Amino acid sequence: MAIAMVCKYTDVLRSGTLKNIYVNGKKMGYQFDIRLSYYRGHFLSLINELSIYVDGERVPDVDIKFCLNGKEFGISELHDQVSEFWPIIKPATIKVFKIGGLEKGEHEIDFRMEFRSPYMPISDTEYMPWDSGEKKILTMED
Repeated sequence: MAIAMVCKYTDVLRSGTLKNIYVNGKKMGYQFDIRLSYYRGHFLSLINELSIYVDGERVPDVDIKFCLNGKEFGISELHDQVSEFWPIIKPATIKVFKIGGLEKGEHEIDFRMEFRSPYMPISDTEYMPWDSGEKKILTMED
């Protein structure tokens, strides 16, 4: 579909949340928090697309975990999460597994997420796609 609704209710990428992930003292990746830019929460199964570019380079889907409610999901698992609800006031955490993490300093994060709004049917079988992505400079402090 060529059209998607866009209406930013909040910053999607949360400043001050970019940090490296350490396992046994080694940098094994990084994480940052996101918010849902929508007027109500939704189930994770409604996410049609989720991709991340860091400093212009696409992050492989297999290296991304979507974390919410104390659970972690791979991108390919999101469509099955019909009972996992994401409230609008609760941030989710995105974890990216990359040996060495990110260097200290500024990084351009291009978070792309599109979901379908179950409250906006556009036909008997389709729902309005909603763009809840954002591109922003986040700073790695450690």
